[in-house]
Amino acid sequence: MHSTSVAGLRAGATLLHQQRPAPLLHGSATAGRDSLVLPRAARDAPASGRGSRPAGRGSRDGASMAGRAPRRAPGSGGRGGGGLPTKGRPPKSATPKLADADAEDFELVDANGDDAGAAAASSDGLDDLDALLSNADAVKQLRATLIAGLVAQHEAAMAEEGEEGGATEAVPAPAAPAASARAAKAPAKQQAAATAEPTAAAAAAAATEAAPAQAAAAAAAAAAAAAAAAAAAAATASDSPAAAPLVVLKKDKARLFVYGNPMVYGGAVDCVIGRPPPGVGDVVVVCDANRRSIGWGVFNPHSMFRVRMLALQTEEDAQPSGPLAAARLDVGALLRLRLGQAAALRRSMGLPGPETNVYRLVNSEGDRLSGLVADVLGDTVVVQVVAGWVQRYRSDVEAAIREATGLSRIVWRPAWRILAEEGLTPPPEEQQQQQEGAKAGAEEESEAEQAERVEVREAGLRYWASPMGQKTGFYADQRDSRAFLARVVRAQAQQASGSSSGSSGSGSAGPTVLDLCCYSGGFALSAAAAGASRVVGVDSSEAAVQLAAANAELNGLGGVASFVRADVSDYMREAVQQGHQYDVVVLDPPKLAPDRNSLARARIKYTRLNSLAMRLVKPGGLLITCSCSGAMTQSGEFTEMVIEAARQVGRQATALREAGAAPCHCLNPAYPEGEYLTNLTLRLL
Repeated sequence: MHSTSVAGLRAGATLLHQQRPAPLLHGSATAGRDSLVLPRAARDAPASGRGSRPAGRGSRDGASMAGRAPRRAPGSGGRGGGGLPTKGRPPKSATPKLADADAEDFELVDANGDDAGAAAASSDGLDDLDALLSNADAVKQLRATLIAGLVAQHEAAMAEEGEEGGATEAVPAPAAPAASARAAKAPAKQQAAATAEPTAAAAAAAATEAAPAQAAAAAAAAAAAAAAAAAAAAATASDSPAAAPLVVLKKDKARLFVYGNPMVYGGAVDCVIGRPPPGVGDVVVVCDANRRSIGWGVFNPHSMFRVRMLALQTEEDAQPSGPLAAARLDVGALLRLRLGQAAALRRSMGLPGPETNVYRLVNSEGDRLSGLVADVLGDTVVVQVVAGWVQRYRSDVEAAIREATGLSRIVWRPAWRILAEEGLTPPPEEQQQQQEGAKAGAEEESEAEQAERVEVREAGLRYWASPMGQKTGFYADQRDSRAFLARVVRAQAQQASGSSSGSSGSGSAGPTVLDLCCYSGGFALSAAAAGASRVVGVDSSEAAVQLAAANAELNGLGGVASFVRADVSDYMREAVQQGHQYDVVVLDPPKLAPDRNSLARARIKYTRLNSLAMRLVKPGGLLITCSCSGAMTQSGEFTEMVIEAARQVGRQATALREAGAAPCHCLNPAYPEGEYLTNLTLRLL
């Protein structure tokens, strides 16, 4: 930075001493032409005495100043001294338009990181300022001039080096910012800075050297020159890609996200900078309190999930020339990369295969695409949208899915009740469908939905699946548990018949099975095909019962499996009264605890359902009990609930198997909140 520029800016900075200085960081953005930004800690800190600093080594309002040259005593001047000379300092009475706090020392650091404190204003300059301060119009003009020059310089730096920097929170009042020490800037930035700096310096110099009567005119002329410089600086930087807004985390909040948790809650955010402020789905860079990049993701100012991280800085640093680094800050490219990886992972699991073509393609955080869920149902992909950014980038999502799978039919299912919390409003036709669905019941399937059924295969069995039905049309997460049930039933059937060969279809020697909350009959048909002698499926939805019966006929199992529409609790009470019992009972109720606040009530319901189900299990028989409530699974209370239910009915339980969702529902180990399904198999005596 030129010495004249430094001197001029420092002289002008004394006029703005009512605000504490804010670090001006590479790649950051301002809140607007007429406002600069301050870190929250600096903004909220009370004004201190001239030249004073908080206790603690290398700290300034909680921000690290490590590596900076120590300041000299206030008023000493000299290079590295942050204080202003006291001689000739304007009295407070001469500054009625400014704050009454003592003048803060303003540090300026040049592009190479050198302390520019030696350019403090001289006492003669301050005498001139004393006269200038008596003219309110001149003060306003000078303020605007300084801001315009500094903003122009900063925007050039932002556009050129948008990948690094810190974030601050916008406040209406302008402040004289101090640039943080950095490495040498790129040539484009130097050229833009060279355009803006002399203009800002000329503005301050003209203002301080002019007589009071000429101050306003001089400041106005300088303001016009600064505006021209700002435009030139913006034009210089226009060829560089714009930097993303930045989100700065609170102190000690970054560790969780550095280790891979993709969900940045609003409470972890210290401040945000954006010009304009970032909206739903805007790309942002997340950094720690020291302005070190953690990664990037998509922002939502309305959601409790303020940022959904899509890539970590450590991932990019590990392979700086890799595909992830190439997709930096590009949502479309990132989607193509992640969808391709997700499809390749499923192919390595044999999905799709000759016997199974229904599976989960993308499992939100598990596939590093938080908020995006996609299931493959034969030749159809069903996308469940639970995040605002997914709705915004719909065309990119669909293009990436087609490229990764080769499938062209995509059913788009936005969860508008959830998206409303994300700040989105459903279109009128969606609002009407929601109202009609609420009247008909969430479990009902319309005629249009029935008409859109597709045929899928799982473990050789054929199913009709409705892309517009419950969940995404098929519960692929229970695939492995259905296979486990089939093995158990087959083994029991073989043991009962004394045959070493597997029994298929009906057989009087096979076990009896009760499938509660059966939906499309996945557990029931798996048991029937494996050799169960009799299978009963129960569900409260008429559409589900019809779908399950159709699936039984599709596989030639109508003579073994039957389905009943009834409230599950009522059905079990009646069965207990009639003395009915089964060799295997499957209980897979809908989500009873949508969040932790409802966990206590849900536990009571789970206990009641399980105690009834246990009474329907023969001594030595099996209960396969499930919970798809993430709050219950993550709390660890499911097993405790089962123990309590067994105690209530006087049964002794032995745990044989505990499982979650099928492997295609992959999880991010750094995000345990993604685990939602518990499947527990018990032997009951």
